[in-house]
Amino acid sequence: MTTARHRALSAHLRAGHGRRVQKIPLDVAAACPNRDGTLSTGGCTFCSPRAAGSGLGHLSVAEQWEIWRARFHAKYGPSTAFLAYLQDHTATHLPFPRLEHLLRQAAALPDCIGICLSTRPDTLRPEHLALLRSLGLPETWLDMGLQSAHDATLARINRGHDAACFARATTAAAGVGLQVCAHLILGLPGETEAHWLSSVDFLNALPVAGIKFHNLFVSRGSLLFAAWEQGSFVPPSREAYAQGLARCLARLRPDVVVHRLHADPAPGELAAPDWASDRPALRRAIDSALADLDVTQGRDYTIPPSPIPHRRTP
Repeated sequence: MTTARHRALSAHLRAGHGRRVQKIPLDVAAACPNRDGTLSTGGCTFCSPRAAGSGLGHLSVAEQWEIWRARFHAKYGPSTAFLAYLQDHTATHLPFPRLEHLLRQAAALPDCIGICLSTRPDTLRPEHLALLRSLGLPETWLDMGLQSAHDATLARINRGHDAACFARATTAAAGVGLQVCAHLILGLPGETEAHWLSSVDFLNALPVAGIKFHNLFVSRGSLLFAAWEQGSFVPPSREAYAQGLARCLARLRPDVVVHRLHADPAPGELAAPDWASDRPALRRAIDSALADLDVTQGRDYTIPPSPIPHRRTP
């Protein structure tokens, strides 16, 4: 896939550090407040019951690191540097002493130049920001789910927070020098391409440094799976996703680093659509849409007339 049409993470990191930088996923047994009863027990409607992870959670952080580090050095060369990625569920929902121990341990691992931390805007507290800043690493990213800027959609998918909560958390993180990577799902129930574009506009007005685009797919065991089985939800076609993504990239602020252009279902997870498991065909569809529409990132970006209000909703 060509990356010349958007600001890709791989190129951004290579330019900043003079070498290839690879993420290493670390399984740390984090939970989700939207599943464990803190906020809800059902989780977001699109979410798989199992957490993202490498399957190495039975090993220590150091042992997991060495397995991945050896694998990537063999594949890409010994100069490769790494970001420690705590990605399963919500890392900031861990007890703070446990999280602090994990982060300080990760920061000291060989060839580690940064941290990526999964979080939700409603679990990100000032002590988390202070801890991350104190690590003093060249790269610190907060992977934070927005999914949609529309509160009606967020309520529909049982997200547990509103868009203003995300705006406040992003502003607080950026205010202490941390980089926020926003997650945006294209294809959520009740949304059209117009909703996708206005969500991009919302993010453009905030100090986000990166974005992950995800195509919505139906995970087995998710709440959305039942709706799909009953025929009340139909995910977008591959072509609709590719075309909509291209228009979102055209609207996206040009300095935002694009971490992902699509999601990758885990083996056995996907129920629908079938095309979501065909990664090469999806990449070709995205490339074709970008070329057909002659899109480069930020082509249609306009500076927001005024900041998005970061108010607390009643």
